Amino acid sequence: MKFSILVNEGPYTHQASDTALQFTRAVLAKGHEVMRVFFYHDGVNVGSRLTVPPQDDRNLQKSWSDLAEEHKLDLVVCIAAAQRRGILDEGEAKRHGKGEGAANLAPGFRISGLGQLIEMGIESDRLVVFGD
Repeated sequence: MKFSILVNEGPYTHQASDTALQFTRAVLAKGHEVMRVFFYHDGVNVGSRLTVPPQDDRNLQKSWSDLAEEHKLDLVVCIAAAQRRGILDEGEAKRHGKGEGAANLAPGFRISGLGQLIEMGIESDRLVVFGD
């Protein structure tokens, strides 16, 4: 079965990103395919490489990045939601004149538009939504 995951809530304000991560791991462990994970609204904050949780706390950004690397997952951050929250890749930082070093998108994530969300909804067997 082909799953797509939508994460709508921030990493440390809501359980949604934790639950989505655990669900994605379980789906992959059962041999299913994950077409894409799309981070929207406050969920885009998962994709910030500037997050520095305490050493005794979970690091959701790193956990998602590691899972993406291990399973070649497509982690997509909504461009409009990311820009509103100050999350930029190299191209967007340059395009908006933010200067060198302004990019803060974490490894394994990419920025794209809502078309990616529509596509995954059409092409997947299941679209599972975490958060409001």
